[in-house]
Amino acid sequence: MISPGSRVRMHYTITLENGQVADSTREDEGEPVEFTVGEGELHGALEGLVTELSEGESRTTTLPPERAFGFATAQAVQTMERSDFPEDMPLEPGLLVGFDTPKGEQIPGLIREIEGDRVTVDFNHPLAGHEITVEIEVLSVETPN
Repeated sequence: MISPGSRVRMHYTITLENGQVADSTREDEGEPVEFTVGEGELHGALEGLVTELSEGESRTTTLPPERAFGFATAQAVQTMERSDFPEDMPLEPGLLVGFDTPKGEQIPGLIREIEGDRVTVDFNHPLAGHEITVEIEVLSVETPN
């Protein structure tokens, strides 16, 4: 049984409503992902699906936005000064930039617009607002001692 502290090795594919693959460990001869349940290494929606499975099991599940990556919010879109970025960093709309939080974690922000010295950054998850279909194949599970 997969429980907190279990080390899981698995493949997954996330597909959007229109059939586009958003993320997959199987693309380009990809390697399976390995993580420890409960450590925050994997998004909670995916981790929740994994804990319903056992080693060797596979499942395909469709999740609405509220059970997946939530909905985009206007509060997650912020305007920053150009001086908040490294001087030599070329900024352009569509660029994904990593930002450090006060806790030392890194979160992605998507540059949406640059107007003079003001840069609009979207911190919503890229899959926010999407219904997703998740295919999971659990390859191995190491349970905690």
